[in-house]
Amino acid sequence: MSAVAEKHPKGLYVLFATEMWERFNYYGMRAILVLFLVKAMAFNQNDASQVYGSYTGLIYLTPLLGGYIADRYWGNKRSIIAGGLVMAIGEFVLFFCGHFYDNAALAMPLFYTGLGCMIAGNGFFKPNISSMVGQLYKKGDSKIDAAYTIFYMGINTGGALGPIVCGFFGDTGNNGDFKWAFLAGGIAMLLSVLTQMLFQKKYLVDADGAPIGDAPADAPKLFQKVPVMVGFLFLLSLVTIALVYIDIKVVSYLFWLLITCILLIAFIIFSDKSLDLIQKKKVAVLFTVSFFVIFFWSAFEQAGASLTFFASENTQRDLGFFVVPASFFQSLNSIFVVTLAPLVAWVWIKLGKANREPSSPFKMAMGLMLLALGYLWIATGVNGVGAGIKVSMIWLIGMYMMHTFGELCLSPIGLSLFNKLAPVKFASLLMAVWFTANAFANKLAGVFSTLYPENGKTTSFAGYQITNLHEFFMFFVFMAGIASIILFLLSKKLKGLMEQQ
Repeated sequence: MSAVAEKHPKGLYVLFATEMWERFNYYGMRAILVLFLVKAMAFNQNDASQVYGSYTGLIYLTPLLGGYIADRYWGNKRSIIAGGLVMAIGEFVLFFCGHFYDNAALAMPLFYTGLGCMIAGNGFFKPNISSMVGQLYKKGDSKIDAAYTIFYMGINTGGALGPIVCGFFGDTGNNGDFKWAFLAGGIAMLLSVLTQMLFQKKYLVDADGAPIGDAPADAPKLFQKVPVMVGFLFLLSLVTIALVYIDIKVVSYLFWLLITCILLIAFIIFSDKSLDLIQKKKVAVLFTVSFFVIFFWSAFEQAGASLTFFASENTQRDLGFFVVPASFFQSLNSIFVVTLAPLVAWVWIKLGKANREPSSPFKMAMGLMLLALGYLWIATGVNGVGAGIKVSMIWLIGMYMMHTFGELCLSPIGLSLFNKLAPVKFASLLMAVWFTANAFANKLAGVFSTLYPENGKTTSFAGYQITNLHEFFMFFVFMAGIASIILFLLSKKLKGLMEQQ
């Protein structure tokens, strides 16, 4: 095969750059969110954690609607551009919120409006750009796996750069400076949309040169008119703003909504008479692993909440010539993904050749155990440390490295498992289960972050008392460790159900 034939289509790099700038925006904003709330908006850490959980939880829920609208009415390309512009608007609204942070009557409405726009826009951007990567290639093309690897590098390049740039400009210790982080995120989002708009017509085509990502041929043309799209997005943004505000300020409904979604999906699938018993057993495997990933992500996503508080308050960040912003540490996961992913892939290949590669559930149990070990590492670092004493950065860095190894054992493996086991008829609906589990975990991450021992207070969860940082981190060691052991014990049974014919 010629070298030219081995090349990837230029459309892949258009999507790479579009996704990179969007992830820059998302992770950059997430890196400074709780710091902005505590330092500028005068939230206590408990309330800031609740906001974080509600925001990130809804971020994973809205793609269900965005994917549905794109598949039936707008197409991928329109949805990406529309969602990206709404996200940019959200960041610019947060920029003005940061400008008027000392005027609560003005800042609070701006804050909830900005979050609502970010959530609504993400719902249309996130699910559609990922699905376009596969459309660039013919079915069965051997380069597809490599294409998604390249695309994943775009995600993590943005994930690494966003916290560094936004932290450099916004997390400087001055309350008013946070607005520059939001401005940087908004500019990145405009660059993302601009990249898509400039190059999509020429390069976003399939292997035969036909455009990809357009609206379905039978989609009503009325729904594709710009005024109708703008009106719908405006209405959705208003609804999302209300959802955020209600969950944070009125009643925490999100848990119940997510549980209802999962139970409804389970009822739809398991009551379908067209599926045989073996198919239903494989679906049961997917629901089982989705349950366990909740424990993983609820602990992993402390990165944007309690671990940011820890980096800000309890980590020695002064290098003598430069004080490392607390937000910088959120770049570590993406940096480690880029550097460690080839090593993990090499290990699986080696084990596979020796016929010793673990099953997917076993790998996911390993991911949970590595997560627990990461928290054990940092719990060791703070054990016996007195109040007001800051510990070395090595404890955070080592923890993030182990967490990344855990993520590489769990996240791509779980997604691959859904693609392999899901009946074709319910492939999209079962992927919704994965996203819903992630949403539930992110909301739970906010709840767990409220256990962070602020100002010597005692917190508790299910009878577990937390009075210091060591006990706080050991909570995640016990939670992830127990979940890991249970999944290890179940892995042989789950493997058997997966392999039934």
